Amino acid sequence: MTGLSVYSDDHFMKQALKEAQKAHDKGEVPVGAVIVCNNQIIARAHNSTEQLTDVTAHAEIMAITSAANYLGSKYLQDCTLYVTLEPCIMCAGALHWAQLGKLVFGAADEKKGFMRYGKALLHPKTKIEMGVMETACAALLKSFFVAKR
Repeated sequence: MTGLSVYSDDHFMKQALKEAQKAHDKGEVPVGAVIVCNNQIIARAHNSTEQLTDVTAHAEIMAITSAANYLGSKYLQDCTLYVTLEPCIMCAGALHWAQLGKLVFGAADEKKGFMRYGKALLHPKTKIEMGVMETACAALLKSFFVAKR
């Protein structure tokens, strides 16, 4: 054995959920993201639109920027993004330009998610995995919006 551990999608989604909880605690819509390359987290982010007064400060956008800085490259072909909520079309567009290797998301977003428009918004080589830890991801979002009302 080489000592190299291979982590599961659930492991990385749990890390994204920790980021989502940070957003929740700051009064942000609780969406969290991590980007993984070679089985290592290279970027962590959560929604920061309220804190930064920036409508583009979605967890995915923040994570893309962080990962690109870490790698010294604007392309993320060898990376996987784990995000607790299905990306919106803005984020899907950014993921397309970053040429993301794989997208894994938890809860679907029936109203604002990019899947309403189809997988073609992503780069043709991007693989997609949906519904990973969906119940936990959706529960955090639901509790946030129930408390807001």
